[in-house]
Amino acid sequence: MAIYGYARVSSADQSLASQEAELKAAGCTKIFSEKASGAKSDRQQLANVLAKLKRGDALLVSRLDRLARSTRDLLNVLHIVSDQGATFKSLHDAWADTTTPHGQLMVTILAGLAQFERHLIRARTKDGWERAKANGVKFGRPSKLTAHQRQEALARLANGEAQGAVAASYNVDQSTICRLQQAH
Repeated sequence: MAIYGYARVSSADQSLASQEAELKAAGCTKIFSEKASGAKSDRQQLANVLAKLKRGDALLVSRLDRLARSTRDLLNVLHIVSDQGATFKSLHDAWADTTTPHGQLMVTILAGLAQFERHLIRARTKDGWERAKANGVKFGRPSKLTAHQRQEALARLANGEAQGAVAASYNVDQSTICRLQQAH
């Protein structure tokens, strides 16, 4: 069982020293540190520590905002930690400690709230889509050919003209004409 630490500051002129000292005092055997914005999703040292975690290991941070910028980001990271069979603890956020039943409960509640929020967003999006569709809004990419051009192209194809020639005359790709012909 290893205890890993993760420390992060947002800019090059900030110091990692206080976070690293707290993590060492908490028993971290290795600390992964970086100077990168929390808004970046491709933080290399965070990816390294997450990849290193194994069953029974623990990941510690000094504060939650050093690990994640949003609830969704936090839950994604905690999901990875959990999938590795590891635990998580924030030294200054007592509720964020998956080594205890209370901490596990809090993270579970947070995950449930995030899932509920995703369902609400999906429902609102679907309702808006259905209203727009009922009001005649067309979704998807606009057709490259007008209705008249489509009818004309189909007639030309029915008379034996090659797809490439028809496509060139309308200044569209041959695949557009091929899809038109397959649809009818």
